[in-house]
Amino acid sequence: MVDGLLGPGDIRELAARLNIRPTKQWGQNFVVDANTVRRIVRLAAVTADDTVLEVGPGLGSLTLGLLAAGAEVIAVEIDPTLADALPHTVHRHRPQDVKHLTVIEADALRVVELPSEPTALIANLPYNVAVPIVLHLLQTFESIERGLVMVQAEVADRLVAPPGSRTYGVPSVKFAWYAQGERAGAVPASVFWPVPRVESGLVAFQRHAAPVTEASRAAVFACIDAAFAQRRKTLRAALAGWAGSATAAEHLLLAAGVDPSARGEALDVAAFARIAGVRAQQV
Repeated sequence: MVDGLLGPGDIRELAARLNIRPTKQWGQNFVVDANTVRRIVRLAAVTADDTVLEVGPGLGSLTLGLLAAGAEVIAVEIDPTLADALPHTVHRHRPQDVKHLTVIEADALRVVELPSEPTALIANLPYNVAVPIVLHLLQTFESIERGLVMVQAEVADRLVAPPGSRTYGVPSVKFAWYAQGERAGAVPASVFWPVPRVESGLVAFQRHAAPVTEASRAAVFACIDAAFAQRRKTLRAALAGWAGSATAAEHLLLAAGVDPSARGEALDVAAFARIAGVRAQQV
């Protein structure tokens, strides 16, 4: 292809040569459709000014698209065979861009240091750990200004769900601490190998400032976890253990301007930050 992207034939040949069998353990579903790659790169508005952090590059489909757009790419791959093969794949299809690729063999959930500061997170994320990866990377690398991630459609809905909606929960609130996200489209299962049993969705996000609060991020997140641990309970009851008692929880909620009879699903991240902030002032 003119832009050096991988087609289905390239994927089959590469997988056979590497003796690759996708594993559920690492959530491997490889993109085999070059037009989907082009679409992701276009929606992410990748330019030569970007240093893109890509998680789980796999056989290199998206990596080649990001390089074709002129970006520097830091690819974090947990599979040693794939990590070793990626530079060779880039050299074969876009030899001029090998110098713009850095491959790190590591678990993205444990990465705390990179050779340069990424400006964007753009990735086809493993279904089973997509949310923890996004939250970990946004927390660890404050230089990430924006991103576009492909995740299971249900996970995409949860990440961008507003307060009060059926899918709103812990991932929604914690993601909102870091960024404003929105659904950027659907991705059919047919563009992957192996073909997953679920549809995928794209989530675009832009980082924003964290809510103002006297509490630490960890303290706010502990409050969020407690509120949704038994989501049918009122906040007065759900936060009783976290606050010390139901009465203490009620006092905290009232001081934060929150109705004690409300449920966690009704609150946005700023409200949780206020609640945790009031508690921090009293400790």
